[in-house]
Amino acid sequence: MNNAPDVALNQSSNHLTSYPRFIIRSLALATDGSWLFYAWMTLLTAVSLVGVHSWAVQVRDGMVVTNMTDQVSWGLYIANFTFMVGVAAGAVMMVIPAYLYKDKEMHDVVIIGEILAVSAMIMCLLFVTVDLGRPDRFWHMMPGIGRFHWPISMLTWDVIALNGYLLLNLHICGYLLYIRFLGKKPNPRWYVPFVYLSIFWAISIHTVTAFLYCGLGGRPFWNTALLAPRFLASAFVAGPAFLILAMQIIRRTNRFHISDHPMRILIGIIRIAILISLLMVISEIFTEFYTGGAHISAAQYLYFGLHGHNALVPWIWTSIACTIIAAIIFLKPNILHHKWALDIACILAFVGLWIEKGMGLIVPGFIPSTLHEIVEYLPSLTEWKITAGIWAFGLMVFTIGLKIAIPILTNQQTITKNQITYEDQVQTTP
Repeated sequence: MNNAPDVALNQSSNHLTSYPRFIIRSLALATDGSWLFYAWMTLLTAVSLVGVHSWAVQVRDGMVVTNMTDQVSWGLYIANFTFMVGVAAGAVMMVIPAYLYKDKEMHDVVIIGEILAVSAMIMCLLFVTVDLGRPDRFWHMMPGIGRFHWPISMLTWDVIALNGYLLLNLHICGYLLYIRFLGKKPNPRWYVPFVYLSIFWAISIHTVTAFLYCGLGGRPFWNTALLAPRFLASAFVAGPAFLILAMQIIRRTNRFHISDHPMRILIGIIRIAILISLLMVISEIFTEFYTGGAHISAAQYLYFGLHGHNALVPWIWTSIACTIIAAIIFLKPNILHHKWALDIACILAFVGLWIEKGMGLIVPGFIPSTLHEIVEYLPSLTEWKITAGIWAFGLMVFTIGLKIAIPILTNQQTITKNQITYEDQVQTTP
């Protein structure tokens, strides 16, 4: 009985000393690899720095360096933001089978989806930041300092949803990896409730983003009840498509064993979701053009051009072509046995939906304007550089996350028996 306080003290101190060891080991794992890893990270770093420089120019000179105008006030940045919200929400397609349906094989790779969600959320926040023009004025939205306008403003709901989803996934990833690093079994009450909450939250982030658009009654192109379901359907294609590509690369470059079962589950999800997404696009086109009226101007501009203005026509038909070809490839019964065809299908689906939920959704909502002006928009070189920099940074975060997670998940980086904590010694003593 007299030794009880000493035991508790040693347990606490050993846990505290494990945190720096975990952080140091994670930093070592994140910066160690083959020449191919260094070449990849060097390329991403260079592109990120180009983006940082372009953003510095934009902050210095103002939004005049972009091609956005009073008529088209949202462009490439918000287009990418919208798409990446879907990618983050789509990552939950690995969480649902693993936890709701107790799929053991999905449990082994579900951390990949969590890391993707974190990376995508960071990219979303970066795209919003560069779109602000004056990011130093963000404090106006901080509760207690500025005016948050919650719950009146849909934008504040979006801020809560995005930041909440990021924090949830950071907690789940951090806790699971840290406990695996210690060589212990995770305590379900410290992560399972957050996992179930993240499933609901993943649906909410894209739904709230859709409400942000379709709640604007003055923009007929977005004012449709199908917008939120379309967002979710496309998210459940783009997110799993990226995860399949990531797992294919991991299988070819690492000793981390990934069976065909997780990819088979994701392919099944994509097969259904991509057909639903195409059906909703067809329904929208039919509703717009069959009924006619003044409100079809934006759709007319997007698909066929309007009064000689047709900047987005090649974009949207490229998107439709990519999505249809991807759907046909995914519907092949033995697609899993043709790895390169599967890779091509994932790339086509990802690119097709990036265009549809980006340039094909955001820009037409502003053309023609509420005053019936037609002011076309195509991104400037500065916008492309900043966008490329954010994508490169997001891929860096994803790569580093995998570099830390895979050795821990394969038990290559855990505390050895010689490093066992005092707590474990007490528990195993007869």
